[in-house]
Parts: sequence; structure tokens; C-alpha cells
Amino acid sequence: MNLGLNASSGSGSSSSHLFSLVRCPLAASGIEESIAARFLDVSEDQLVTIGANVLKVFRIRPQNLTDTGQYDDLNPPKMRLECMATWTLSSPIQSIGKVRFLNARRDSLVLSFLDAKISVIDYDPETHDLKTVSLHIFEDQEVRSGYASNQSIPFIRVDPDSRCAAMLIYGRKIVILPFKRDLLVSTEDELLTGEPHAGKSAAPVLSSYALDLSTVLPAHTVENVIDIQFLHGYNQPTLMILYEPLKTCPGRIAVRKDTCRLDVVTLDVKERVCAFIWSKENLPFDCLKAIPVPKPIGGTLVFSVNAVHYLNQGIPAFGLSLNSIGDATLENIARQELVSLTLDCAQAVFITPERAVISLRGGEIYVMSLILDGGIRSVRGFHFDRAAASVLTTCLTVLEDRFLFLGSRLGNSLLLQFREKELNSIPEAVIETIEPPLKKKRTDGNEDWMASDVGDIKDVDLEVYGREDKVATSRVSSYSFEVCDSLLNIGPCGNVSMGDPAFLSEEFNSAKMADPDVELVTTSGHGKNGALCVLQKTIRPQVVTTFELPGCLNMWTVHGDTDLANGHAFLILSRADSTMVLQTGQEINELDSSGFFTQGSTIFTGNMGNNKYIIQVSQNGAWLLKGSKRVQHLPLELSGPIVRASCADPYLVIMTSEGQLVLLTLETKVGSPKLSILKANLKSRSKLLNICAYKDVSGLFTTEAPETVDESGASVKAPSSTSVSTAPPIPDIEDEDALLYGDAAPTNLFAGDSRTASSSNPDPLSGGGSAPFWRKHMKPHKASFWVFLYREDGHLEILTLPDFSVKYVVHQFYLGHDVLVDGTTASEESIGSSSLKVEASPAITEILMVGLGAQGSRPVLLARSQDHELLCYEVFPFYEKTDKDQIKIRFKKTKHGLILRERRGKTRKEAMAAPKSSMRVFHDIAGYEGVFLCGPYPHWLMLTSRGELRTHPMPIDGPVPCFAAFHNVNCPQGFLYFNKKGELRICVLPTHLSYDAPWPVRKVPLRLTPHFITYHLESKTYAVVTSSSEPTKQVWKFNGDDKELVDETRDDRYPWPSKDMFTLQLFSPVSWEPIPNTKELMNEWERCTSLKHLCLSSEGLHSGQRGYIVCGTSYSYGEDVTPRGYIRIYDVIEVIPEPGQPLTKNKIKTVYDKEQKGPVTSITAVNGYLVATVGQKIYIFQFKNKDLFGVAFIDSQIYIHQLVSLKNFILVGDVMKSVDLLQFQQDYRTLAVISRDSHPLEVYSCEYIVDNNVLAFMVTDADKNMAIFMYQPDNRESRGGQQLVRKADFHLGQHVNTIFRIRAKITDPTTSGRVITGWEKRQVTWFATLDGALGYLLPCAEKTFRRLQMLLNVLNHAIPHPAGLNPKASRIIRQQRKDLLNPAKSVVDGDLVFKFTDMSHPMKHDFAKKIGTSALDLMDDLAELDRMAAHF
Repeated sequence: MNLGLNASSGSGSSSSHLFSLVRCPLAASGIEESIAARFLDVSEDQLVTIGANVLKVFRIRPQNLTDTGQYDDLNPPKMRLECMATWTLSSPIQSIGKVRFLNARRDSLVLSFLDAKISVIDYDPETHDLKTVSLHIFEDQEVRSGYASNQSIPFIRVDPDSRCAAMLIYGRKIVILPFKRDLLVSTEDELLTGEPHAGKSAAPVLSSYALDLSTVLPAHTVENVIDIQFLHGYNQPTLMILYEPLKTCPGRIAVRKDTCRLDVVTLDVKERVCAFIWSKENLPFDCLKAIPVPKPIGGTLVFSVNAVHYLNQGIPAFGLSLNSIGDATLENIARQELVSLTLDCAQAVFITPERAVISLRGGEIYVMSLILDGGIRSVRGFHFDRAAASVLTTCLTVLEDRFLFLGSRLGNSLLLQFREKELNSIPEAVIETIEPPLKKKRTDGNEDWMASDVGDIKDVDLEVYGREDKVATSRVSSYSFEVCDSLLNIGPCGNVSMGDPAFLSEEFNSAKMADPDVELVTTSGHGKNGALCVLQKTIRPQVVTTFELPGCLNMWTVHGDTDLANGHAFLILSRADSTMVLQTGQEINELDSSGFFTQGSTIFTGNMGNNKYIIQVSQNGAWLLKGSKRVQHLPLELSGPIVRASCADPYLVIMTSEGQLVLLTLETKVGSPKLSILKANLKSRSKLLNICAYKDVSGLFTTEAPETVDESGASVKAPSSTSVSTAPPIPDIEDEDALLYGDAAPTNLFAGDSRTASSSNPDPLSGGGSAPFWRKHMKPHKASFWVFLYREDGHLEILTLPDFSVKYVVHQFYLGHDVLVDGTTASEESIGSSSLKVEASPAITEILMVGLGAQGSRPVLLARSQDHELLCYEVFPFYEKTDKDQIKIRFKKTKHGLILRERRGKTRKEAMAAPKSSMRVFHDIAGYEGVFLCGPYPHWLMLTSRGELRTHPMPIDGPVPCFAAFHNVNCPQGFLYFNKKGELRICVLPTHLSYDAPWPVRKVPLRLTPHFITYHLESKTYAVVTSSSEPTKQVWKFNGDDKELVDETRDDRYPWPSKDMFTLQLFSPVSWEPIPNTKELMNEWERCTSLKHLCLSSEGLHSGQRGYIVCGTSYSYGEDVTPRGYIRIYDVIEVIPEPGQPLTKNKIKTVYDKEQKGPVTSITAVNGYLVATVGQKIYIFQFKNKDLFGVAFIDSQIYIHQLVSLKNFILVGDVMKSVDLLQFQQDYRTLAVISRDSHPLEVYSCEYIVDNNVLAFMVTDADKNMAIFMYQPDNRESRGGQQLVRKADFHLGQHVNTIFRIRAKITDPTTSGRVITGWEKRQVTWFATLDGALGYLLPCAEKTFRRLQMLLNVLNHAIPHPAGLNPKASRIIRQQRKDLLNPAKSVVDGDLVFKFTDMSHPMKHDFAKKIGTSALDLMDDLAELDRMAAHF
């Protein structure tokens, strides 16, 4: 079979081309950097996080928003993070900083991108979006000076006083971004003319320039820069540069060791000059980072792997060695006794000016206190206190002086609250100044450990020197940490396996379905954050029972007059000419006689009066019931039959077919409850089409502006009576702590010492001296009542209830603009009538306003159009440019990316009419609230207190015409829906998944590092390889003849290396517990290199092929000893389970386990034979009689770590030498190279791309690119087929370690399971990234590809892109070394073209016209591509 290899005869034929689209439907979830900034809201800190290309802004809110009695400043409520905004950028963000411009109310963000780009962005309150302030690029040849690409991260550092920012580029150049800081006119001629010279621009960022360090530091060339930081407390911006002028490495320590150097220069950004101030030489070669110490102490800490140094101008440096390796430096260094720490991968942040929190690479959290020397403010020691053990962190951020955010790429990110503990047991440590030499002693009764350079720590409560009234003490504090909230992260995804879902109701049995249901399981995390993540994109309900009830058009569930905890009492089903009422208790029975109206169809049924009463609306009247007893019948003589009703307790708004509006109010004050009627007299020429009543409890629908913010942007707060002036410079030792804390932001709200707590200076921008920031979230908002009206002329009006006064008008709502603004004051002409005719955009058929999120605090406006598409808007507060009577809100379109339209058939029959109420609000289904979207492609919309809108499709049962929430004894917190066949299904949501995630997910903690996972098809179990790390004192050495294991001896403070112990374990997908007695321990020093489920044919054991779990391993003895490896073949067999342990029915049986001649680095199977890389050769083995017999072999390149087979082809990925394509000819028992890519490429993973008769090869590499190769012997570039031809390349921006294929979906959910021809021979190639994202490459037809490519070109320059990035440029392949290859491109960027779905109708129409097609055709193309890859 020559699949696609010969299909390309004649390079002109279309089969020789592959047209594809790459898209990431699941964005990255890891967090790499975070900062606290007042970016969206001036009154409190927000947390801004970056991870890959995702920028998120969170605010801290109390978890419980009601009771305020038990909380105070020292005992705040438990907090959680709420996401306020998310932006996905075109390129991965490398670094982030914040700056407060002159006279600006909010902080702006400074972002850096590869190779050397800076964007300064701001929040735009008018559009609730990002606006770009300035862009800077430093990628010209002069700045590059020979570099092909930027190897080091271009990190941003911002001056603490926001005077300028600096960025390191190409590892040795520093560029400066000056910011405008002049308040007054500065020069004489400006005073004379009254005009500013030169810098007339209003931009807050001045032109940037590169720092010329050669003139300032002529003695050393500034190369190999490790870190740059701005120091605190200088009048001019002062930059500290930590670098290594002459590099060394661990192997050259004997001759050159302390090679790092720190230089401090001061910058004059106006004149673009800098001057040298002070420096420090002979720092350890393994310096990692510098951390500036806040005012009033100043100076900097320098972290190296084995030591920490404190350096400051004019003060002797102080260094502390943390283990015995750090003792051996050139300089005098104090030792930290009785402990051994290493600081590699450590993160640190100051929580007060003299205390820093350090998170080590193993997740341990230490609080490091600087022990100060009283008079000269110099550091004379460090005190470490082990406070907690937590997640492996990549960034630390302090928020609101109380909270610590631990961002992680390897596990879930955490929000911690920290409190200072009173230390009664620890005597106050007193430092007495005496002369050196070094002396060290442990303080008695002190469980922590401390070190000091000069002085003995004596066992005295207080020691006084100098005058009696001046006491020099160093307070040592201990902190307690409490977890408040966590953010889910599924990355880094190292290995992904597909398997059958364990919970699938038999109604959805995959045997009957054309597309099988699969779920994904990915390995994630590292070390104690290791886990498995089970991912499903779609919701698969658990069916409790099914009834056949044909002819039902709509349904509602209502509570009776009994206890609400008993759930819904009645189910009302409306048919075309009658209504059926079912009583729902233990059983579901039809009610024969009741107060309900049953003679005609029902328009609406719901609960009123706090769920005590039921109201039922028919075409010509309303019924009020208590339980099943009728209380009142209200016949309504109106202009036409009632068509719509909407309830906001105690109001019910009714609309007739003629557009008449009636308000019914439930009055329960006097006597028996009754409905009163009020007909609205609306002065509008345009007919009413749609209504929605809304009860607002978010407090956003208000005409009042907030009082907390004054014009300057500072929060208006009463000054504290005990504030201390920081003006006098003479230090008074009595008020030493006041000096310590007064100048800086009040970081001591939690301080245990009453003296320091009372003396904080209320900085107007911090929460000092006033009510804490969380108080405003706990204020209850008074409920207000509104009605939304949609008219025939396309206007959306918001009126107050019950007096129907118009407060807000949105003109031309149907066009779906990005931001909806109030048009009550604007005239029709000023809005600018769109060139697009009303007929061209689909009519709005339904509107819904609902308050979601924590206690309704996030109002969402939804609208469905005739083609089932959804408009979704979120309300945001807007105070600028509004009259005092206007509601202070605007609506921002949510980019949900859903395409809900029905698939157009060839016959173009009329689509099914949109149901009357296709958007159903639910408040408690399995604890979630949101909206269910009925229609051809049903979806769940959820918005929890996390604040992110989640959209989960439910295509498993086809179109859903109606839906209702249902809470009952037999179906707790469940739901009901009808499918297209007229079956009523009673279901619950499977609770083992968390739905508050972009894809429903279950995270199974392993607390070990997972390496491989594979699904064993026959037994439906997963095999997982994990490793645990433990310190070792042994090392393998070569003694001339053989290797031997030597025990090393070192002192107590030596940081021992670790070795990994590997195990293989079976897991059951039902409970995700390890199956007992299936653990296979590997030998010491043995590493698992590959694990796969392979189909092998075995003579003597069984006929045909059978699935085995095959594991390849290699010993790791170090670089001196030649290793060998093992191939192990396991079978999973069924046995009789042990009593009480149903999981023990599966057992692992070792079928083959033998040592090979070299390390086994990768395995696969071809035609029932086993293929394995043993050392430098690729062998093909035949498995027979429980043994492996060699059949063929071939020599390979450097190190093969990827083998992927398809039919009789083997794709080979090498760690340095790109990919080879091999063919195994079974009849001749030969293995031959067909073709290879001769360019160097560091392959991370590879896989096949299958599109009908075209075969291509996808490769991902170390530079975060993806390349597509094809075998085309007729092509001139292939040199007669010897070379693989590179057909496409694409920069993903994230590392990809795992790729897998699945057949494209052959059914469209909107066509009720009808198989669509032409898709069945196309496969989707999915990939998972190390940042926690999932994406796919999808082959598409040439016509679609050309159309999308034209759309891509239009979108690239026609729409604004966040941070001013060019999406096309960011997808061009990046290489560390210049290859003589032109970028092939020819892959459509799916993330950009799918933005088309969320655009307004005029823009869609406009862009489609530019490329000569219609918006309808483009939407159909995108819908088809979206559904083809709607797996899992």
C-alpha cells in the first residue's frame, strides 16, 4: 500500500498539496508571571497574570458576600479570585511590568515580546478593552550585532517611581523607555514663549533609546547579563546590572569560579546619559537573580544557587552560605548552620520592607527576615523561618498587603492569605556590634534558625547600647499561610491518551453512533504537583429515565406550596392545543383535576411571591395558584393573543402579538394575594417584538457615580490620626519601626506589634488608614426592576418597572456591535446609519437579561437571531461622559466563538423555526447556574463566582427543542429536556467533572511526576508511568573493567543530588484510583523512555494481533558508564476480583522482560512486529513463544526518541537530525530509508497527517514551530525523493510534546446523526502543549482554504489586535540558527479567522464583500470546520 506516497504523481495535481488550518480551542492555563496593578479599577489591586499568549485580570472578592458582622481589619473574610477580563494575544508574552503615568488614574502595563518588542497598553473604560499607548521594536541589524534570534528572555523592569522602564535584549544590550514626568514647564524658553518645545506630543512615553554601557563601564564588556533591576530610594532612576563578563561552567570551577559582577549606574533619561555609582566583584558564578530591597532599607539581595548576598552603596557587603558548596567562595562568607538549602528555581518577593517570602524549587515556603544593624541601617544577618510547603511556583505577587499569589506553570496556582503570628516562645534576638571574627551560635529555645555576620546572639531579653532610651531590636516574626483559592492548570501536558468515557448512559451507546465518544487523559504537572487530567469538551448527561411524549412544544417546572427543599412539585407541558400538568413526587403522575388551565396551550408558567405562588399565562388570561389550588383567574381582553411573558418577582410583563405591553403585579400585603393589572402606554411608532423582565441585584443599574474615587484617581479616605510624618531625615531610634514602615506603602496592616501597626502612613493609593478594600463588595445592593423591550426598528430599550420610564436606548441592536452605548441623548443622525440594510442581518427572535456570577453580580444580556446564532453582552460600569440621569453602564460583547447555526443541506429547505423560549435560565443544576441554549446545536452557558463565561456543547442527543431545570427526590439538582424524537429525558450532570473550566475536567492528583499514559483497549484501563525523586549519596564510577557503585561522603550541609524511581501502575477510569496489586517497580537507576499500547502478533500464544502494553527503558549511570536497557511486554488479564475490591478484576502479567544490548529509547509496532531503537540501531523484532527474534535493522542518527508507524511506514524523530521516513517490507524482511529531511531540526514530536489520499508528516521542534513535510519524488526540491519537501510551517509559540490523530467527525450535531460524506477519510491531528493548551491541525478543501486565506489577509490589517501585534508576523517560523530556507507558511491561522464569528454584521458583510463572497458562506465554512473537530 503506497498511501499518498505515489498519489502525488504529477506535482500539478491537487492531491500533491495539503491545505490545512491550525487552531487552539483550549487556551494555555499555566501562569508564568504576575503583578499587582490597579489596571481596571482604581480603588483596589487587581492581579494581572500572563501565561503563554493569555493575559488575565483578576480581582479579589470575599467568598461569602453577605454577613459583615464577624469580619474586621485583622480578621478579613475568606477571599477568592474573580476573573474580570481575558485577552488572547497573537504572540506569547515574555515579561510584564506596570507603570503609573503622570496624571493617570490607572496603572498601565508594559509587555515584552520576542525578539525585542515592547508594547505599552492601557485599559480603555469606554470599550472595556485594551488600547495600545506605544510600540517599540529593537530588531534592526545594528542592535542585533550578529544574533540571529534572541536566546534570552527580553525581561522588562520598571522604575519604582515610574520614571522609565528598561528591557534586556539579546543578552547584552539594555534599552530604556523614558516616561513623561514633568509636572511644570521645565526650561526657560518654555517659560518665555508659554509653549512646550520638542516634546509637544501628548503621549506619556518618550522615544526609547539603547543604553551605551561601554563608555560608563570601560573596564568590562557587559555580556551574559543575568538580571537587571531598578533600586529603591534614589533621586534618579538607578539601574543595577548583574552579569558575568567572562563565563565559566561547573567543570571549570577549579580555575575560575567567582566570575559574576554587579554594577550600578544612574540614568538621566532626559539627556540620555548614565553615570557609574558603585559595583561589587567576585560574586558566585551561579548567581540567579537580584531582588531590590524596598525603602527605607534599600540596596539589593543577590541570590546564587548556594548563597544569598546583601549589597548596598557605602555599606560592607554581607553574604550567607546556605550549604557546604556555598562555603567555598573567594570572599568571607557567613555560614548558615544546621541546614542545607539551594536557591535554584527559587522565587522571592518582599511582603514588608524587611521580610521576604521565598518559594524554593520543591515548593517549600520560607520567610526570610533581614536582621538590621540599628544605627547605619545595614543588614547584619538573615533569619529563615520555614512557613509552609506549597505548589512549585513560577511567580510570587503580594496583593493588598495581606494576600500572596503563587503562580505556577507546573500545578494549580494558589491565592494565600498570610498572618503574622505572635512569637512568645522566641526571645527577641538582639544584635550587638562587636569586632569580627565570625562567630555563630544557635539561640536557645528557637526552633527556627538564624545567622548573623557580626556578633553573638545572646540569650538576653533585651540588650541596650548607646543611650538608654534608644533600643535596637530586630523583630523576628513567624507567619501562617492559609489557602483561599486556586486556579486550575492542566499543563504541562507531556503525554496524552484517548480512551472510552467510563460514565456513558446506555441511551448514548457508542455502538449505535457513527462517531464514537472518546475522552482525553493527559499527564500534567511535576513532582508533588503531578496529576492526570481527564478532559471532555462536551457534556454527556447521565440519564435517569426516558418517557415518550410526542407533540410537546414547551415545558416548565415549578415549586409547589410545600417546602422548597423538596424540589419542583409540578411539570407543565404545553402542546399546540392543550396543556398537560404532571405532579412530580416519588413518581410522576398526571393531575386530572387541578386549578391549572389545560384547555389550550400555555405561554408561560413560573413561581412568584418567593416561590409560594404559581402563575400560569395562556393566550388570553392569567391564573394565580397556590399549590394546585386556583387563587385567581384574570381574563385579559387585549388587542391580540398573548405571545410572550417574562417574570421578575413580583412583576410579570406580558406582550401580545400586536405589541401591546401589560404589567401584572402580585400584591400580597393586604388580605388574600391577587394580581393587579396595568397597561403600559408606550409612545413609540415602532411595534414591540420582544420583552424580558429583569431584577437587578448587582448594583450596576444605577444613575449614581461611585463616591470612592476623586478626580486625581486617588481613593478618598479619611487620614489616620496616628500617621507619622516621614519628613525629618534624622533617624530617631525610638521610632525606628515608624521610619521603617512610614515611607513605604503600608505593608503592615497585619503587624502583630501595635506600635508599628498604628504608625502606618495612609498612602492615598493604598488601602491604608481606611475601610479595607473588601468592604465595598459586602455592601448589599437594593434590588431594582427593569424591562427590556426590542422593537421592529431594531432598537433595544431599557425601562424601569413599574412606571415604564425609558432609561436607556440601544440603537440598531440587531447589528451586534462590539460595545452597546446609551442613545437616549443622541439623535438618530449622529449614530450614523449603517450602510447595511436591515434585511441583510438576521432578525432577533429572543432576548434575555440574567444576573449570573456571585449573587447576580455579573449581568449578562443574551439575544438569539433567526439563524440560531447568539449575541452575548456583559455589563460593565461606565462613569465618564454620562449625564447625571443616565444609567452608568455599557454592554461589551463577549467573544464566545460559538457557531450554533443549522447545517445547510443541498436542498436548502427552511430551517426549523426558532422555539419561542430557547434560552432557559437555571440556578442550581449540580450547583452551577447559567443559561441553557436550546436549538439545533444545544449548549450550556455557565458563569460562576470565578467570573469566566464557560460554554459547553451537548451534541450527544442531537437538537434539543426545550429544556427545564428539575430538582426532585429521585433526580437531585437535575434537568429535563426533549430531543427531536419527542423523548423526554430526565437527567443529572455527572458530578465527577468540574464544569467551571474551559473544558469540563477532572484532575486526579498523583503527587508523583507522570511521564507516560496509555489506554489498554481490551481491559478498558490506563497504564501510567510515574517517578518519585529521592536524594542519593551513591554514584556510578568506571573502574577500568566494570562499573561500580561508590558511596560518597560529604558533610551534613551538603545538598545531595536526587535519583528518580520509576513505576508502572494500572488505573481504573471509573474511580481514577490505582488498581491494587498492579504496581510494577522498575530497577534503581532505570528510566522509562517510552510506553505504548501496541498490537503484536505472537506465534504460539494466540492467532491474529493482540494489544499489549510495551515499555522501553534505559539505565542512567552518568556519562562515564555505557548504559543498557530493557524491553518489557505486559498483558492485562482478567481474574476473579478479591471480595470487596471490584477493581482487582484486572491484573498485570509480564509476558517478556529481557535486557537489550543498548538503551531502548523508543518503540512502536508495524504489521504486528515490534520496532525498537536500541542504542544507535532501529530493530524490527518478531514476538513468538514469549521471546523477541530480530527480523531487520537499520542504523540511525544521534538519538531517536520518536517512532510513529502507519501501515508499513515508520516516521522517525531524532533529537537533532530532524525526521526520516522508513518502510518495512515484510515479504523481503527489509527495512529501508525512503526519504529524510537533511536540515538540522530538534524534533520534539512527530505524527502523520491524513487527508483522503494525501499523506504528510507533522513535526514540532524546540523553537516552538510546527513544520509539515511531504514525500514528493516528482518535486524538483526532493532530489528524486531522497529529501522530504517542507510544504508548510507555522510558529505555535508553545512547546508540543505529544500529538495524536483521530478521524474527523462524520456527523453534524444539528443533523440528528446523519452521516456526512467526504469527511470519513480525513483525520484531525490534535496536539497538547507544555503551557496547558490543546490545539489541532485540520486538513481542509482547497476552495475553503483559499477563501479563508483571503479572509486572513483582510483581518490581519482591518481589525485592531491587542498590544499592536501583527498576527501574520507572529506565525512566521522562528529559528535559532539561520537556515537557508524560506518560510513555507501555507497554513491558515484558525485562531484569527474564527474571530470572524464574533464580529458585528456590518463588519462581516464588509469583509466578505472585500474577498468576493458572502458572510453566510464564510460562516458555513467555519461552522463545518468547527464541527469536524468537535471531538471529546
